[in-house]
Amino acid sequence: MGEPESWTSEEFGTSHEGKVGVLLADGTEPDPVDYLSSSGGWSTKVTHWSAYDGQPFNGPRAAVLRAVCSCGWTGPEQPLNWEAIGDQPLRQAADDVAGTCVTQWDRHIEDVDRSAIALPTELAELMSKVEEQIEKLPKDAALVALRAARRMEVQAGRLAYWPAHDVRSDASTEEAAAALGLNVDNTRKLLARFGGWSPYA
Repeated sequence: MGEPESWTSEEFGTSHEGKVGVLLADGTEPDPVDYLSSSGGWSTKVTHWSAYDGQPFNGPRAAVLRAVCSCGWTGPEQPLNWEAIGDQPLRQAADDVAGTCVTQWDRHIEDVDRSAIALPTELAELMSKVEEQIEKLPKDAALVALRAARRMEVQAGRLAYWPAHDVRSDASTEEAAAALGLNVDNTRKLLARFGGWSPYA
């Protein structure tokens, strides 16, 4: 297909994994399309929206595209006009519709960011300045950039150790997840990584 089947943001990762979802004319979500290799020796399952064009060896015909997120959020439905699409490849004919879905998911991520616990302004500005300074380093300073990033990594582990323990004792995983904009599973793993305990404890 040449296009990613899903997208994530750097901060929220798989807690908010987005994709262009498909609905059929009866309002149901189709099963993945099973593509066979030319030799017939193996197959792969595809859920990319452009596979649902109703053509032989592809999936059933999509009636609607919409942005969907792994958190359960869904964007507004975007009906497909098959009279206008005609015999065009769906990936080409509905590319703008899919782009609208991506934009709607981007707005969803902005809402997630706004709903997460806010950083103090001075801290957020300081972190942005550090990032900018590292990005401004010349190409021949790659080792300097790596050492700076490594220092930040070490500091993050040290600074987050006790806060992770405090959150574990003072808040539920669900409360922490809501504040961080993550799902419960990823929150549990994050706290365990910073706190130094097993995520399965």
